[in-house]
Amino acid sequence: MAALKLVGRNYTTPDLVAKVTGQAKYAEDFRVDGMLFARLLLSPMPHARVKKLNLSAALAMPGVKAIITADDIPAPAATVTDLGQTIQANMKGERALTSEPMYQGEPILAVAAVDELTAIEAIEKIEIDWEPLPFSVDPIDSLRPGRPTARLEGNVWVRPPAKPGTPPPPPEVQNLKWTEEELADARDGRLPMGKVPDQWTYGDLDAGFKNAALVLDETFVTPNTSHQTLESRTAMAYWQNGKLFLHCSTQSTVQTVASVARWLHMDPNDVVIISQYTGGGFGSKATGTHTSIIPALLAKKANAPVMMRISREEEHYIGGARPSLHGRMKVGFAKDGQITAIDMFVVGENGPYEPQGDTAQSGRIVSLLYQPQAMRWRGVSVLTNTPPRRAQSQPGGLQGIMLMEPLLSKAARKLALDQVAIRRMNAPEGKAQFGPASPQGTRAHATSSFMKQALDRGRDLFKWDERKAASGKRQGAKVRGVGVAMSTFVAGSVGFDGLFVIKPDGRLYIQSGIGNLGTESVSDVHRVSAEMVGVPWEKCELTWGHTGRNLPWSCVSGGSQTTHAHTRAAHAAATDAIKKLQQIAAKDLGGRPEDYEVANERVFRKGGGAGITLAQAAKRAIELGGIFDGHELPKEINAFTKRSATALAGQGLMGVARDSYKHDGATHSFVAGFAEVEVDVETGKYQIVDYLAVADVGTVVHPNALGGQVLGRSMLGIGHAIGQKWVYDQHYGVPLAKRFHYNKPPTILDAPRKMAWEALDIPDPETPVGARGIGEPPVAAGCCAILNALADALGDEIFRRAPVMTDEILTALETGRPTQDPLTAHV
Repeated sequence: MAALKLVGRNYTTPDLVAKVTGQAKYAEDFRVDGMLFARLLLSPMPHARVKKLNLSAALAMPGVKAIITADDIPAPAATVTDLGQTIQANMKGERALTSEPMYQGEPILAVAAVDELTAIEAIEKIEIDWEPLPFSVDPIDSLRPGRPTARLEGNVWVRPPAKPGTPPPPPEVQNLKWTEEELADARDGRLPMGKVPDQWTYGDLDAGFKNAALVLDETFVTPNTSHQTLESRTAMAYWQNGKLFLHCSTQSTVQTVASVARWLHMDPNDVVIISQYTGGGFGSKATGTHTSIIPALLAKKANAPVMMRISREEEHYIGGARPSLHGRMKVGFAKDGQITAIDMFVVGENGPYEPQGDTAQSGRIVSLLYQPQAMRWRGVSVLTNTPPRRAQSQPGGLQGIMLMEPLLSKAARKLALDQVAIRRMNAPEGKAQFGPASPQGTRAHATSSFMKQALDRGRDLFKWDERKAASGKRQGAKVRGVGVAMSTFVAGSVGFDGLFVIKPDGRLYIQSGIGNLGTESVSDVHRVSAEMVGVPWEKCELTWGHTGRNLPWSCVSGGSQTTHAHTRAAHAAATDAIKKLQQIAAKDLGGRPEDYEVANERVFRKGGGAGITLAQAAKRAIELGGIFDGHELPKEINAFTKRSATALAGQGLMGVARDSYKHDGATHSFVAGFAEVEVDVETGKYQIVDYLAVADVGTVVHPNALGGQVLGRSMLGIGHAIGQKWVYDQHYGVPLAKRFHYNKPPTILDAPRKMAWEALDIPDPETPVGARGIGEPPVAAGCCAILNALADALGDEIFRRAPVMTDEILTALETGRPTQDPLTAHV
């Protein structure tokens, strides 16, 4: 694109005024005549079976309109992808209601009544006969011989091999136990390395360790953390003419349709999702939430609209969490700091339901970010009777980087190397390879990486050398330390659709199927279309948040993919519109289409000359019909987009296209984080003095939104370093921390005294606009820069797990060694 007027500039987003004036409506804000209210009955036990239910007293209460149980929930259904591949249903997966709860707080039944108080009183009258079942809330303990497992069938998921010509079978639960010999290392606080179902390797591991000047072998444990979204997963549902209208809290408007349809065994055409505003998701609401079907089923049974508001304590249970990883890292370093070999062993805590990808993703991210000459990854994800795990910002990537970063800092000190220099030595560059080789012998590679440039920029801006000279020197009871960390995560997907109409009033009407969860990508990406067709932003109208209003097929708003995916889709739609504008101009004014260009709300001859306005071209498109006004559509666009475009046909000149641009590699973004902390060694209290994040995210689309994501997600990561975690009673299998005050997500009082961000603004070469996503990579940068700064201030023998609390600092300083429990979960 030529000189840019919109892309890379700040602007007033379409939702800003509504948000700051309180006019924005979230799911809980909607009211409908005759609306009922639903409440949930939650399991008091970590694992049990409902033997008998007596609902009679509750149903007899005035004002109680309907009760549903697990028997009313449709069975899990298979999924058919866009490519026609069938993914078989996991019959042991999570459901909205259950008669065999797998964790304390799992929903058993739901009551709809005229108000919430009546529903609560009805729940109190329900009689349940429970059969307690064995439980486990600790993955390492579950692997010990004779210890309970989370499910009666076992404690790990294993996927059977697929038969030729058949879809992949669903995973199976099997029992995995380690021998006492395999568990021997646990006595010394090291993670045992027993047999595991998954592993891969590349390079010569033995040679890598043999040639190393330094080999470190250490265990580290990352925390389980709730997503802590400010908006809980409240939902309101009603039915009209056989269609379900669902107001819900979701990250992905369009992509939620298929999820709800699958959960309810419905035709997607009969599901309408309304979600103009979502108060955060962080991965936990990627394609909606399975509990949102509860008010839908109650509404059908009661023949009335139903609102189900979720309390903070309920959100703690059903909202899910990031899984902890127990990791053991053996890493070899050459004298110059280059990593010669990594042997990575991880045990993930999966929760009780679907297999999570964090355990496997941790290895791929470590291989990309640190570029070891040889690497082996081994891992197992163990089932526990704790709330379900879900993707949380940088899933698996954060945990893998947390396992690796403290070792890199320790190696630098032992080898007398600078912390920035050792990372620059190992940082990925260009189309860096990562992960294991495919069956064909090739390894995946990134589209681009400018991690080294980010480290260089950060070193200068943070005045690293100046701060480093003063770190570790005690002044009274205070000592300061500086830390640096690298981070990366996936940052884009491809193949989605763009859709807009230029109408005879000369305005650009853009359809956005992206979820509006606070990142502003719902509007940011579409400024690409406006830029390319030359329409000022104040003449653009954006439709979003309601799938009944003709939205295009859009990506899941998660995994940092939206900016990349939909700047591409917007570029494709604008390219389609420009071709049509050029064709119309050539028809009416003569010459060839390529003789014309589009800019400043006109299509005109290159170098000056005859032209027409976009308003005139839109009117002419309606007259011409066919491809110009949407009556004939591209074959390659998704069926969802075709339905929407068909409904918009005849209103003006339509720009509609699928992103079919070439794309060599896997898109990742990168962040370098720099931090300075000050620790009071007499109290153990510490403060974050300064923090800087430098982002390699390709072309900057919206600076303010980018800065908000970089610093906001850095704070999410900082929470993992300074206090956020779960705590469980191991004996009873129940959580001791169920609210903000006890889970300790960071507040404004925990924020660094100074925070700043910078972006390289170097375009990614494998996407037309050059932009990549940013939601995930800042998380580990924020977390690990703090951990590394603490180690710089206090020494390497202070902590072996995160978060790092004041009492742990004091006891470690007193004893000269880490005093944290090295392996027990949830402490």
